[in-house]
Amino acid sequence: MAPDAATMPPLSGTVEVDETYVGGKPRPSVYHKSKTGRATSKTPVFVAVQRDGGIRRRIVADVSSKTLRSAMREVIAPSARLMTDEFKSYVRAGEEYASHETVRHSMMEYARGDVHTNTAESSNAIIKRSLVGIYHAVSKEYLHRYLWQWDFAWNHRQLNDGERVAQLVQAADGKRLMYKSLAEKVS
Repeated sequence: MAPDAATMPPLSGTVEVDETYVGGKPRPSVYHKSKTGRATSKTPVFVAVQRDGGIRRRIVADVSSKTLRSAMREVIAPSARLMTDEFKSYVRAGEEYASHETVRHSMMEYARGDVHTNTAESSNAIIKRSLVGIYHAVSKEYLHRYLWQWDFAWNHRQLNDGERVAQLVQAADGKRLMYKSLAEKVS
């Protein structure tokens, strides 16, 4: 289900951008600062969703402006109409796109006409519900593979089950999923 980044066209039209943190309860190990400034060991994930189109997710090191701009450049066309919340890391990032509109969640504004990030936030909620209800525990080491699965399902949501399986088999042709053996991990 891994995307072929070289052949995927960039998202265009109206594109919603958001970020989320994925992981369990904080443990006393290496912590990141969340947007709210609290320490967290959760993994930051960037999401960009084209309205009535595809989705792209990336695990990012942090949610700084520099990191998010880099992730956005990888997946969004400069001609896109960008929708974000008021998170300060998006202020300069929006300068590189045809237009940039924001909603102010801090002022209880979640939509203003067609300006909203509800689709991106909904896709983040789907991930979190899957972690609670289906997978229960996902290691940071393999999180990207789960993101690929959710992206594949989202990007092929218009197909029936048979067509989706055919797309999956076609995408898997010639690829192998390699895991290190336990002996290799120990040594």
